[in-house]
Amino acid sequence: MDRLKSSASLMIVSDLDHTMVDHHDPENLSILRFNALWEAKYRHDSLLVFSTGRSPTLYKQLRKEKPMLTPDITIMSVGTEITYGNAMVPDEGWVDFLNHKWDNKIVTEETSKIPELTLQSETEQRPHKASFYVKKEKAQEIMKSLSETLVKRGLDVKIIYSGGMDLDILPQGAGKGQALAYLHKKLKAEGKLPQNTLACGDSGNDAELFTIPDVHGVMVKNAQEELLQWHTENAKNNPKIIHADERCAAGIIQAIGHFNLGPNTSPRDVPDLLDAKLDQFDPAYEVVKFYLFLERWRRAEVSESYLNHLKAVCSPAGVYVNPFGIEQVFDDVIGKLKDCYGDRKGKQYRVWVDQVFPTKIDSNTWLVKFKKLEQTGEEQQGCYTTAILSSKDVEPSQGLKWVHVHQTWIDGSASDDKNWFL
Repeated sequence: MDRLKSSASLMIVSDLDHTMVDHHDPENLSILRFNALWEAKYRHDSLLVFSTGRSPTLYKQLRKEKPMLTPDITIMSVGTEITYGNAMVPDEGWVDFLNHKWDNKIVTEETSKIPELTLQSETEQRPHKASFYVKKEKAQEIMKSLSETLVKRGLDVKIIYSGGMDLDILPQGAGKGQALAYLHKKLKAEGKLPQNTLACGDSGNDAELFTIPDVHGVMVKNAQEELLQWHTENAKNNPKIIHADERCAAGIIQAIGHFNLGPNTSPRDVPDLLDAKLDQFDPAYEVVKFYLFLERWRRAEVSESYLNHLKAVCSPAGVYVNPFGIEQVFDDVIGKLKDCYGDRKGKQYRVWVDQVFPTKIDSNTWLVKFKKLEQTGEEQQGCYTTAILSSKDVEPSQGLKWVHVHQTWIDGSASDDKNWFL
C-alpha cells in the first residue's frame, strides 16, 4: 500500500478459485484478459487484493500453475491472514486483533468429538483457522451444535460453510469481509481510502465482502447456489451488487464497466493491435501491447507483415541484454524472431507482464520495470525486465520507441531455452 502516495483510483478485492481463476478454462483466457487490462490501465494508481480461502502453501502453488498477477495485498486462509507486497509481510495488528477469545487447542478438542468432520490437510490448519470437510446434509446441524459448544467454552467464533463441503472455524472477528473492513479502516487512517472498491466472489465465504459499506460487488456468472441464496435473502434489491453474465475474471471486467469504475476494454480484446493507436504516450499500455504481439506472433495469430511494425517500434541500434547475459542489437533479435514465427502454434503458449511500473526520467524518456512471464502447458518461467522507451521523433499514434531492454531470470525460473525473446 505504501507505493501509492494518495487514494487508489480503484481497489479490486477478488476471490481466486472460480472467481479470478477459471479452472474450467484450459487456455486461461479470462484471467489473461484481466491481467492485460490491469497492467495497461490500473496498476500505476490502483490496488489489487487477492482474498482466498487457500493457505499460503496452496496460494503459492496456484501461482505456479496459473498466469496470475502479483497482488499488492493478499488475504488468505478465509480472512485470517493479511500480508503485503512481494515479500508477503504479515500484518501484526491483524494477528493481535484475532487473538481475542480464540484458542486453537479448544477448537481441536471439541471438533475431534464430531466423527462427521474430516480434517483437511495439515497445510490448511492455520493459527486462526481450523478447516474440515463435511457432507452438505449434515452441515447446518453440526454448525449449530458446535457453535453452542464453543461459546460455552469461552470462545467467540464464526463457522463458515462454502463450496458444498468446506467448513471453516475462525475467530468471530475474522473472515474475508472483516479483513476488507480492517484494510479500509487502515487506509482511511492514512488518508488513502480508495475512491472505489470492487469485491468479487463466487461462494459462501465471499458473502461478507458484499456487506462492507460503499463497496461495489460482483458475483460471477458461475457463482455457487449458497452465494446466490445469500444474495436473494440479504441483498436482492441492492443495486451495488450484480450477478455477472460472464464467468470468473471476465465477470470482473464486466462489473468494472457496469459500475463505470474505469476502462474495461482489455488489450486482449483488440483484434488488430495495429488499430490500438493512442492520443497520448502510455508506456504501460505499450509494454502490454508489445508482449501481446509477441505471443500472437509465436502462435501465428498475426500475419508475417506485422514484423514491419516491430521493426518500427524498436530502435535499430537499441541494445537487448537477454537473461543469459548475452548482449545483442535489436536488428539481430528481430532477425531471429522472424525465424520463430508460429513456433508455438497449436500449443498452450501464453505471455503476460506483471507489475508494470513506468518512471519518466526526462521529457521524452521512460524507464519501465516489470516481470515478463511465459507459460507453455503447465511450465512457467519468467524474468525481471528493465526497458527504456522513448517518445523522441515519434507521435503517440506511432507508439513509443524501444531503446534498451535488460532481463534477468526470476529466481527458480532459469531456462536453457535459447528461444527466449525479449
